[in-house]
Parts: sequence; C-alpha cells; structure tokens
Amino acid sequence: MTLTTLVSGRAASAREAAIWSALQQELAQQGVYQSTALILEGLADGKLATADLPPELEVKRIAPGCFCCIGNLTLRVTLNRLLRKAPARLFISIADDTHLEQIRAFLSQPPYDAYLSLTQDLTV
Repeated sequence: MTLTTLVSGRAASAREAAIWSALQQELAQQGVYQSTALILEGLADGKLATADLPPELEVKRIAPGCFCCIGNLTLRVTLNRLLRKAPARLFISIADDTHLEQIRAFLSQPPYDAYLSLTQDLTV
C-alpha cells in the first residue's frame, strides 16, 4: 500500500515546502528515502529546486483545476501511471480544499482503496 497524504493550501510554494519538510522528517526517521511520488496542482513557482531532489522522487504537475470536478480524468490518468511503479509514498498537492472530502472519498473507493492508504491531511 502506498501511504498517501493530501496537501492543501493556496500557495504552491507553501504546499511544496510542507511536502519537502515531511520528506526530510521521514528521512531523519528512516535514514533513507523511500520511493516517493508527488502530484502537484498548478504551475511551478521556482521554490522547489528539482536539481536538489533525490532520484527516488518522481514529480508530476497537473494544470490547476478542481481534482473532484474538471480535473478528475487528469488526476486518474496521472495516478494510474504513478501507481504502476508502486511508490511507497505519495503526496497530492491541492490548491483548493473546497472538495477535499470528495477527493478523499474518491481515493478511498475501488480501485484505489486497494493501492492507497490515506494518512492525515496536511493543510498549510
């Protein structure tokens, strides 16, 4: 099962900083990076320097838009592609938390319930 955390907040840089902080805490606890995937909503703002990222980290960006409504198909395709690689950890960065509960419900239903273990949300 892939441990999955939904990260919400308006500023992309704040969401990405929170993810990076969580990854650093996990590294400190485990001493090694797990294979990790990030699905980031919105355009890069330059705060997450990809040159400094470990090779175990796969980053996918999705155009802004509600993952529950207009972005559902894009999220499904991206998620399915990432899950083929069976990452140990997944962070999904969401700009608008209006439909956060619907997204959690979507990720908790088949087929994703067999692959994802949702953790507590991270709100910034």
